[in-house]
Amino acid sequence: MKIRTITTGISLQSPAEIEKIIQATEFNQRAKEVFESQGYEVQTTRISTNSWEEYLAGLSNIEIINQILAIEQVCQSLDIGFFNIGYASQPANIALISDINQNTSMIFCSSKIGDQKTGINLENIQESAKLIQRISQETENGYGNFRFCAWANCQAGIPFFPSSYHEGNRAFAIGLECCDLVTEAFSESENIQIAAKKLQEILEIELAKIAAIAQTISDNFTIEYRGIDTSLAPSLDKNNSIAFAYEKLLNGKFGEPGTLAISGMLTHVLKNVSVKICGYSGLMLPVCEDVGLATRANEQTYDLTNLLLYSAVCGCGLDTVPLPGDITIDKLAAILTDLATLAIKLNKPLSARLFPIPGKKAGEMTKFNSPYLVDCQIFAID
Repeated sequence: MKIRTITTGISLQSPAEIEKIIQATEFNQRAKEVFESQGYEVQTTRISTNSWEEYLAGLSNIEIINQILAIEQVCQSLDIGFFNIGYASQPANIALISDINQNTSMIFCSSKIGDQKTGINLENIQESAKLIQRISQETENGYGNFRFCAWANCQAGIPFFPSSYHEGNRAFAIGLECCDLVTEAFSESENIQIAAKKLQEILEIELAKIAAIAQTISDNFTIEYRGIDTSLAPSLDKNNSIAFAYEKLLNGKFGEPGTLAISGMLTHVLKNVSVKICGYSGLMLPVCEDVGLATRANEQTYDLTNLLLYSAVCGCGLDTVPLPGDITIDKLAAILTDLATLAIKLNKPLSARLFPIPGKKAGEMTKFNSPYLVDCQIFAID
């Protein structure tokens, strides 16, 4: 098991509050050192803010972009690799994200397309669909969409990007990479009930250790600890693929009958550990971030509809899904509307990070040049 991220959230009233960014950076480094001293690998540290609409209100579009560029320059000077400016909830601001994306290299952000209180926002969905298409056309291989997602029903405090945003006083949360624990539990199990029990036992032990360290950090540095997002983040390591872990139990391949049942079981376990949890605390199935998921997608054992189905009982939505470059805005909007409907109907957080690949058709391979993604066949959209 690895620490995927230590994410610290800060609330900004203006972009000039550089000291808050510096303090968060210093805290992240110290927290990382504490975990490493206890034998854990910490892959990344990250910073999230409240919605940029709050601290950049009243500025022109050019001023907004310039202020965000200034924030990025501060981040680069502090060697910050992951910085999230939160979400946009106004159509004009969602449209502006393409310019923000094009002018920055490590700034993440998102759009809000619905929540439990206000329902589905069709105007924001349409703008988000236009944005996804535009980003795909303006960045090499459509890779700019790695730093953007559209979400419905997501709460503050998710440590994973791009959906992460913050509210309230400075606080931190932990995101894990623990598919190896699933593989361990499933390898020793004869059926789904035994697998659930073994996984629960393993997670209780291992997460209690993480939580104890995090609480000590909270006490020592006087910063609120909001919990562990127990979501099963993906791995580029073939031995720790979530898809291949499923197949320790399945009588077949990921996507075939039984996949839905395992998905539901996993989320039940992840949401019922006895430590403080936060964020999604569900199952991530990011197609291009997991060797096994990409392999089975190439074999067409599952499709976009399957991923939506699994989202209904588990995960975090549609993540790093490669789509044909000529997909229409209406099709993208329909996918986002389906996702938002599930999120609100089931009262759960879901997000969509979609990758239209310019010049590519269904069945062709992506050609990402990224340490974070594996190549995969592009999904067909009927």
